[in-house]
Amino acid sequence: MNKTDAQTLSKNSLDALAAQLEAGKSDALTRFLSTAAKFHSYSWGNVLMIAAQRPDATRVAGVRTWNQLGRFVKKGEKGIAIFAPMTFKKDEGTIEGDDRPRVSFRVVHVFDVSQTDGKSLPEPEDVKGDPTKHLEDLKRAVTSRGIRLEYSDSLGTAYGQSLKGTIQLAPNLSPAMEYSVLAHELAHELIHTDREGLDRKRAELEAEAVAFVLTQYAGLEAGTAHSDYIQLYDGNKDALTESLSVIQKTAAEIIGAMSEEPQALAA
Repeated sequence: MNKTDAQTLSKNSLDALAAQLEAGKSDALTRFLSTAAKFHSYSWGNVLMIAAQRPDATRVAGVRTWNQLGRFVKKGEKGIAIFAPMTFKKDEGTIEGDDRPRVSFRVVHVFDVSQTDGKSLPEPEDVKGDPTKHLEDLKRAVTSRGIRLEYSDSLGTAYGQSLKGTIQLAPNLSPAMEYSVLAHELAHELIHTDREGLDRKRAELEAEAVAFVLTQYAGLEAGTAHSDYIQLYDGNKDALTESLSVIQKTAAEIIGAMSEEPQALAA
């Protein structure tokens, strides 16, 4: 697949997603978020590319990476095209004093683990509905950002709320529900504290979408609660583009803070 074909695929995927949302369907966005949970280190555009070409992918990497892991791409397998940045030195004739490197993008190909043979990979942690470790990691991510976590029995029917520097949760939630609610409120803290004019419904959808990604990351069953939230309200492509980017970046930031690099959230 060349660069033009890859750009066309990316645009068509976004158009199709917007059209499906406009028709009132959440399945397409749910699939996107499920893919985002697996590929949180990829840009949202490349997540769309992966989902469009191989929606059942679970782990992708380039040929060299697979070889380093003792696996080899099967003969005849077709690569998954994504975009990779390339940095160039400034050209002659650029504005004097502007030493910023020039960035362009090229098409590269990755392969899903199912397209490879070789040495077995370690099995991912099987949470089975118990997010205990992930919940502790998420709490650490909250406090590493300087956000206070409190428990309050005066929230009424709400499970949690974001108060610009403080997150309050209802006491006695199940671990799985506490994890999901905390993820939702942390998303509000990271995304919405400086976006005062944002439509409330859109803010809730973005926060719940991030919570869905983190629920998938922890291996929990999402049920129907998230999919009921996940309707990016009017299918407008510009709004959809902005929201998907925010969702992907925020989820990746939180996951990075929960895993091996907790400093990512404080950067």
